[in-house]
Amino acid sequence: MTAPQEVRAAIDTAYRNEWGQVVATLIGATGDWDLAEDCAQDAFAAALSTWPRDGVPDRPGAWLTTTARNRAMDRLRRNAAASTKLRQLAVLSRGPVEPPVDAIPDERLRLIFTCCHPALPFPARVALTLRTLAGLTTAEIAKAFLTAESTMAQRLVRAKRKIVEAGIPYRVPPPELLPQRLSAVAAVLYLIYNQGYDDESGARGLAAEGIHLARVLTRLLPTEPEARGLLALMLLIEARRESRITNGVLVTLEDQDRSRWDRAMIAEGVRTLDDALAMRRPGPYQVQAAIAACHATAPDAAATDWPQIAALYRELARLSPSPVIDLNRAVAVAMADGIPAGLALVDELDKSGRLNNYYLLPATRADLLRREGRVSEAAAAYEAALELAPTDAERRYLTGRLHSL
Repeated sequence: MTAPQEVRAAIDTAYRNEWGQVVATLIGATGDWDLAEDCAQDAFAAALSTWPRDGVPDRPGAWLTTTARNRAMDRLRRNAAASTKLRQLAVLSRGPVEPPVDAIPDERLRLIFTCCHPALPFPARVALTLRTLAGLTTAEIAKAFLTAESTMAQRLVRAKRKIVEAGIPYRVPPPELLPQRLSAVAAVLYLIYNQGYDDESGARGLAAEGIHLARVLTRLLPTEPEARGLLALMLLIEARRESRITNGVLVTLEDQDRSRWDRAMIAEGVRTLDDALAMRRPGPYQVQAAIAACHATAPDAAATDWPQIAALYRELARLSPSPVIDLNRAVAVAMADGIPAGLALVDELDKSGRLNNYYLLPATRADLLRREGRVSEAAAAYEAALELAPTDAERRYLTGRLHSL
């Protein structure tokens, strides 16, 4: 017998680490996305009843994949029309279940490239990847997209139907098509990473998955600097993770305890960025990684190279125009050239209406006004930000700032 809490922890870990691989393996064998998800869920349900009695297996991922595969075979045997899929699964059953060893280094990456096919709208690509690869529920994905669960459910159904009806192949595209798919794949991987990074519970599952898949992507596309830029960006952000939230309160980069930053990860991020920049084809992920490197390598907040960061944001805005990037640039300009210069850019953004209901706009304005000693205006801006803040950690941070005025 194994203690219930030990089994629960093992299953939670397996879900974070193995769900995508189990689903990807079954989709690869059957081409049936719904069958793959249903049988993966059956396998995890079986673990809940079996592992307390028999103990947690040495290789949970292999156990879950084998169980899911057997469930799929049982279902397909009851359906004579599914004989082709059954034969494919039977081939898999001849040996232990291991990740396939071929030109594609990871079955999950094959799944991502399929989810990110150009025939699918971008929101559907992201949603389908989060559902099938990361195992997020429809409700969780709907929350991330700020949409209704029923709307997201319909979007997922349409995406799966499109893959079947359009005959979208379950494979990594040939080498000549890989670069044009890179931007969509990179965007999905970065969103997966950010979904995990924003997890207030501190769980590393999705963030670790994003970093792992970015490593795989760099091996698949060794001559694409943006793949390395993406990996470098994730590493440089992840290195600061431990100091981001303390006692449930968000800690700004300026106030973080830098002794808690992961120096080995920062060094790897900088090396990876240098390798990317050496290819002399700059892109948005490389520029963002360069900004992150400026912060990560500064010995203290006062030594931050703000003029360099402001210049990098200017380049990022040119490569990838976005009001959020403009807001970040306003902060860098304020720190490099003086608060009034940054406030002027923030006010310009406010008037444009491009960041309505985005809490970081009033939060940024509040911080700059606080630094200028304009207390009553800063308080009003903090209150406006509090009404829009999406998480408890951010609300606690803003409340603390407001009370400190």
